Amino acid sequence: MIDRPASWRMPTPKQMEKLAAQAVGRPAPRAAAPDAPLPAEYWESVLKDPRAEATGAQMRQRHLSEIQRHVLRISCRRCERTVEIQTADAVRLYGGNAIWKDVAQRLLDNTCQQRTGRHEEDGCWPAFETP
Repeated sequence: MIDRPASWRMPTPKQMEKLAAQAVGRPAPRAAAPDAPLPAEYWESVLKDPRAEATGAQMRQRHLSEIQRHVLRISCRRCERTVEIQTADAVRLYGGNAIWKDVAQRLLDNTCQQRTGRHEEDGCWPAFETP
């Protein structure tokens, strides 16, 4: 262990004066007013983002043929198991008109480990994930 005083980490008074003088000469970054409208470029980039296409609820109600993602992922909230399937495989197995929510529930139920015998509690509880 080195016994140095804490002052070795602090700049000297001369260095602090120099830093303060540099900060005064530099213009402050221009900040927009809180109620100022956002530029059009911002909104264009937001709308072009692929995550803006559909909300989670809209994604669950889509047909498999409408989904552009390569891999579909579903997990269970109870047993924390995750199942992934390629979109092409899901279309081949369940058809292009199948709804993603139904396919996901079937994928989880086919390998469910949590069986209690009560209908209300049986099966997995799907959590739709976005990769």
